[in-house]
Amino acid sequence: MNYDCIYFYQKKFIEDVNNHQIEDVILKKFEERLKRTTGQSEIDSWRDSLPVMSQVLSDSEIPDNVGVLIEYMIPQSSFRVDFIIIGMNNDEGKENVVIVELKRWSDIELTDKDGIVKTRFKGGLQETSHPSYQSWSNAAFLSSFNETIYTVDINLKPCAYLHNYIDDGKINNKIYGHYIQLEPVFLKADKLKLREFIKLHVKKGDTNNIMYRIENGKIKPLKALADSLVSMLKDTKEEFIMLDDQKVVYETAISGAKNSSNTNKNVLIVEGGPGTGKTVVAIILLVGLNKIGKIAKYVTKNATPRAVYKAILTGNIKVGDIDFLFTGSGSFIDTEANTFDTLIIDEAHRLNTKSGMFSNLGENQIKEIINASKFSVFFIDED
Repeated sequence: MNYDCIYFYQKKFIEDVNNHQIEDVILKKFEERLKRTTGQSEIDSWRDSLPVMSQVLSDSEIPDNVGVLIEYMIPQSSFRVDFIIIGMNNDEGKENVVIVELKRWSDIELTDKDGIVKTRFKGGLQETSHPSYQSWSNAAFLSSFNETIYTVDINLKPCAYLHNYIDDGKINNKIYGHYIQLEPVFLKADKLKLREFIKLHVKKGDTNNIMYRIENGKIKPLKALADSLVSMLKDTKEEFIMLDDQKVVYETAISGAKNSSNTNKNVLIVEGGPGTGKTVVAIILLVGLNKIGKIAKYVTKNATPRAVYKAILTGNIKVGDIDFLFTGSGSFIDTEANTFDTLIIDEAHRLNTKSGMFSNLGENQIKEIINASKFSVFFIDED
C-alpha cells in the first residue's frame, strides 16, 4: 500500500522506538515520500516526542495491529498531522481515527485573539494556533473534504498532547475552553489519561484498511458545505452581485475549470483597474467552483484580504472549513503537480518571486502556483 505518510502497526512502531532507530526510519520514509530532507529541529522533535507516544501505546489492551501514522500530509494542503492512531471501536463496530497534535512546548503566553497563543520558536516568541485548535481544524478539513470519511462516516477523534508542559493554568485557560472541550489537551502529567482516551476509541486493530481508504478517498467538498457557502453568498447583499464584464469573467473561469485536467492545464489572466470588482469575482468564483465539486482556493500574498472575506463567508460553517479555502501565495513550494482543480490568485501583481520571511524559499511563486493547479486564475491590476 502506498500511503502518503509513514505507516506502522503499533507493534512495529514500538519496536523501532525501543531499538533507538525511530528517527532514522522516519527520516528515510520522509525523504522517499517528499523527495527532500528536513531540518535537524524536526528530526529532534521525532526523537523527543515519538518515544513518549510509544510509552502511551504500550498497553496490553491496545492491539498490536492498531495502525500508527506519522507525519500524515493532509491532501490539498501544506499541513501535516503529527500522529494518528487507527482502529475499530469494538462495542459499536465503528471505524475510528484518533488525531494527536504533538507539541514539545513547555510554556505559552495568553492572547486576546480567538484560539491564538504565543510560544517560543527558534526565531523567538511568535503567535500560533492553540494545539487543540490545530487538531480540530485538521479533523474539520478531513471530515468536510474527504469523500471516504464523510460518506462512510469514519469517526475522527482529535486531541493535543504537550508532553513537556507542566500545568500552569495557561494552556488550558477558560478562554480556550471552546476548543479544549471539543478536542482535549493532555499535558506532561496526563500520559495515562491520553492512553485511556485512545483505548476508549480504539479497541480493535486496523483490519479494514481504514487509512488506505482515507488516503485514496476523493478530495471533494461536502455538499452541505458548498450549499452553505452559496446560501451565505446570497445573503450578503449587493457586494457580491456581478455586473456586465464580471459575469463574463466568472463564466469564462467556470468553463476553464471544467475543461482543465492533468493533461490540459490552463491559465486565465484577468486585468482590471481599482474598483472594477476583481475581488468580488474571485470570491464568487471560489464559492461557485466548490458548488460544482471542484477543489479551489483563494490565494493572496497579504493576509488582510483573506481575513476580511473569511469573516464574510463564516456563518454556520465551521471556521476550520473556511480556513482551508484561503491561503498565502507561498504555500505551494512542495505541492505536487495538479493537486488542485483551480487556484484563484487575487492581486497577483503583488506576488513575490520567492517565498519565506527572507524571500529565500522555493523557485518562483507563479511557477509553483501553475504547477500545483490544473487551472490558475490570476487577477492583476491593469496598471
